[in-house]
Amino acid sequence: MRKAERLNEIVHHLRRMHQAITAKTLAEAFEVSPRTIYRDIQDLINAGTPITGEAGVGYMIDKQYHLPPIMFDADEIEAIALGISMVSNWTDEAFAEKAKSAYCKIQATLTAPMIHELTQISTFSAPSRYKIPWEVNFTEVRECIRRKQFVSFNYLDLDKQATQRTIRPLALISFSPVWLLVGWCELRQDFRNFRLDRITDFTKSPQHFKDEKGKALADYLKHHNDCT
Repeated sequence: MRKAERLNEIVHHLRRMHQAITAKTLAEAFEVSPRTIYRDIQDLINAGTPITGEAGVGYMIDKQYHLPPIMFDADEIEAIALGISMVSNWTDEAFAEKAKSAYCKIQATLTAPMIHELTQISTFSAPSRYKIPWEVNFTEVRECIRRKQFVSFNYLDLDKQATQRTIRPLALISFSPVWLLVGWCELRQDFRNFRLDRITDFTKSPQHFKDEKGKALADYLKHHNDCT
């Protein structure tokens, strides 16, 4: 990776972090020495990038800082286009419109050569007759996850047993053609996966929850990774 590309990626990396990150961690992420990171950080600071911190402690960047227009290579453009088409075909109309809107904004930042690359894309996602319909409002579910709102619904399991569930919705996961709603189930006092197509009478609660140790998405992902 060229230095200019690495400097740009370091800025992106720092913007994604919610706490200070050490030069050692950055060095491991970019496969360079900590000394190189020290020089890169100093070059960024000298160029006016609002990075604070020091060697051995960690670095943070002002989240209000905006980078110049992003440059993509041909593979990145194709990956983005494929992702947009998959969202369009496998979610709902509202989310598909958001994906298309984001793609239009990305297109507006592209150079002429990159616009040309769009016409050369050869990887696509097509609508599928295997898509399993669901009754629940996909966008409403996403909003409840984002706002950390308790939700309740009736659920029919694979044995045709119906139960009433109240959960902390944590994530939506696609196992094409099935979508799973991941949550902390108040009935079972454990993480559970619920197929969207088996959910009825979905109701969002006015009550909100806060992440608690052992009940958050990070805990679910850790448990899932430990089991795989």
